[in-house]
Amino acid sequence: MKLTAGLLGCAVLTAALAGCGSPSSGGPETVVIRVQGMPPATDKPGLEQFKKMVADFERQNPGIKVQGSTTVFDPLTFSAKLAGGKVEEVIKVPLTEPQGLIARKQVRPLTKELSAWTHYKEFNPQVLRPLSDASGEVYGVPQAPFAQGLVYNRDLFTKAGLDPDKPPTTWAEVRTAAKAIAAETGKAGFVHESKSNQGGWQLTMLAYTHGGEVQREEGGKHVAAFNTAPVKQALTLLKEMRWTDDSMGDSQLNDQNDVIKRFAAGEIGMYMGTPGTYRLAKMTYGMENTDAFGIGPLPQAGGNATLTGGDVYLVPKSATAEKAAAAVKWLLFAYAEPQYDPAAAAQRAKELAADPESAVGVPTLPMFDAAQQTKIDEAIKPYVNVKLEHFRPWLEGTPALTLRPEPAVLAQQVYSVLDTVVQAVLTNKDASVDELLAKAETDVNAKLAAARK
Repeated sequence: MKLTAGLLGCAVLTAALAGCGSPSSGGPETVVIRVQGMPPATDKPGLEQFKKMVADFERQNPGIKVQGSTTVFDPLTFSAKLAGGKVEEVIKVPLTEPQGLIARKQVRPLTKELSAWTHYKEFNPQVLRPLSDASGEVYGVPQAPFAQGLVYNRDLFTKAGLDPDKPPTTWAEVRTAAKAIAAETGKAGFVHESKSNQGGWQLTMLAYTHGGEVQREEGGKHVAAFNTAPVKQALTLLKEMRWTDDSMGDSQLNDQNDVIKRFAAGEIGMYMGTPGTYRLAKMTYGMENTDAFGIGPLPQAGGNATLTGGDVYLVPKSATAEKAAAAVKWLLFAYAEPQYDPAAAAQRAKELAADPESAVGVPTLPMFDAAQQTKIDEAIKPYVNVKLEHFRPWLEGTPALTLRPEPAVLAQQVYSVLDTVVQAVLTNKDASVDELLAKAETDVNAKLAAARK
């Protein structure tokens, strides 16, 4: 796997916002599609670029009108909306969801429409695999596939006497660095997310680095697999950093937004995240000193692995064949072509770079082969406005790690159960790791069994 710097613009948007798009209706022969995937109001350059992207698409496809949507994935309401047909023609979901949606036949297969694109066969198979069924039918298009790493504040590293160009590569080193940051700066040395299903999500990646897993298949059935020595070691690490080292600060109930907001304010030394969180730190939470942002590969403790994921775009079963075909044209135009065509990538990079608040060149996993990605990198190079050397440890260290996917079945429900485990360890000094994992495994197995009925 070769990791390279890519355009992080509308081709890899991270949130949604309404208020732009095309007219809500067209003539009798016009197909109107509603699409998720616009950036927040705080991402002004991304929003402006989205408007232009819609206009360009409609100009090239005069029979299609695109309506932007504010909808973002909410695990508490998504299933009900989907079952009731109350979703857009293009939906955006985390990589935990496609396999379940495919198995329940809630999304449309798109292979026929996608394969009509000249460069379809050049997709990186790794990024299409989570969007495919056992027969190879493909159901969507990925957006900014990622691999988790260790985000760190270079300024706090310097103040703590640590080398900002050499982030920790083992969890033992993370523990040492976190203690130094806490002692020398008074800031939280390391923070682990713990709510909104993100505690379980981050425990999963921590388990992978220790050689553990969260779910496995036995006899054709998926079962919980986290009541094991590697996961106990991972939780014990958190417990010791929290209570023995006192290096995790006082605020323990955090989701990703909380952590990035605090990081942007210079209050956190390290957290598990992706290069893409740079955008949130800068554009959503106003990180003034973006030169302090650094990222290395996910630290290890015997697992030699990191969690991969990302957002994906799918077309629900409720969409008509006509609208599904229009939706695929939009997906290719908006998310595939800019990651393949150097000219398109350069144009979008140039547009984004015109605004000083933009972030062009933040690395991602390549959607196509390495040779094509190299062409993209060269095309956008004149417009890159982030310090790529601060992402270099991640770029150089991640290829040596095995990419592990998220749990294949009921991932969000698994994460929800594991949230309670993480919260207990971080808020109760006397919490029993063994008891917490044993109960959680029983609870998750009950959910998995119910889903099989």
